[in-house]
Amino acid sequence: MDREELVKILEGYAKEKGERLSLIIVGALALPFYGVEGRYTRDVDAEVLEGDLYNLKDFLNELGVEADLTENFSGWSVVSMPSDYRGRAVSVYESPYLSLKVLEPYDFILAKLRRGTQEDIEDALKVARSLKDFSPERLRERIERAVRESPRDTYLLSFRKICEHFFSLLSEKKGRQVRRRPPRP
Repeated sequence: MDREELVKILEGYAKEKGERLSLIIVGALALPFYGVEGRYTRDVDAEVLEGDLYNLKDFLNELGVEADLTENFSGWSVVSMPSDYRGRAVSVYESPYLSLKVLEPYDFILAKLRRGTQEDIEDALKVARSLKDFSPERLRERIERAVRESPRDTYLLSFRKICEHFFSLLSEKKGRQVRRRPPRP
């Protein structure tokens, strides 16, 4: 599913219901909004800010679209999202019936690392590399804030290892990219 198809489906639903729908896309469907192409997904992972998430889920399922919807995305992991993540979400589409946002890029990377699968780490790497002014320090600060705001749990130890693995992969790839540059004459 691409951006245009997503907007068409969601706006059509909202118009049909005669109610406004507002979402923050938190999964792989957000990747194109960060300039990352090439990863196809057919599922919608989103936080519903406005609208009936149960009716929306039923509607999407009837179309053959898997949907994981919530009113509290932070609750999808032991690792909490920083408390102001909603306020940083970036608007990518706005109409009378539909408001569509994506997580701010550093929050998206953090969200992917909270889950920590290989595919999630690859998505996080793609977004980090797509940012012209990516700051590992800024991401580390966001991670530390998330850990501080999370309940004490032994999973936080695993989460820190996932994050360090991510940073090592990020450094490794940058090193390889530098080596591939042609020598100056």
